[in-house]
Amino acid sequence: MHTQAALPEKRYYMACLDLEGRDVLVVGGGTVALEKVEGLLACDARVTVVAPEIVPELERPDVVLLRREYLIDDLEGRFLVVAATSANDVNRRVFADAEAISLLCNVVDVPELCSFILPAVHRVDPIAVAISTGGASPALAQRLRDEVARVVRPEHAQLARQLREIRPWAKERFATYEERKVFFQDLVDERLG
Repeated sequence: MHTQAALPEKRYYMACLDLEGRDVLVVGGGTVALEKVEGLLACDARVTVVAPEIVPELERPDVVLLRREYLIDDLEGRFLVVAATSANDVNRRVFADAEAISLLCNVVDVPELCSFILPAVHRVDPIAVAISTGGASPALAQRLRDEVARVVRPEHAQLARQLREIRPWAKERFATYEERKVFFQDLVDERLG
């Protein structure tokens, strides 16, 4: 009996993107697109939606609506694009067009057509904890996010704000990164027990 060697898991580089004031395109105008738009707006992105049909909830002053089919020119000047249509051919075209110009692209629920994937996120500003299953199971990621939500509480967010305030002082007081790291680790251990 011949067994095939297991392929290594695909690894994603985890990052937090600053979308404030950046142009983002969402292709699709349904409820999935609405969910993505809400997340983008929460991060102060400038959002444009292109779709022939658009749910009424997307009709809002902070979203530019293009009521038509997607065109390759819609990608011009964008920081990233999210394809959230139910039409596989459109999603594939958006991904191919984005890849051709090295534009970040997420095709919702199709990891193989993504240059980035979106984790399940629990936020208690300024803290954001992201859970990813590498696209294997959004349901599992959401379940783990809910479990993390029971651990990361408002008192952690308050501590994060306090630590942010003393960072300039610590940079002046401690000459090296290593010294600052030890200082902050000790302070967190002291505050959280």
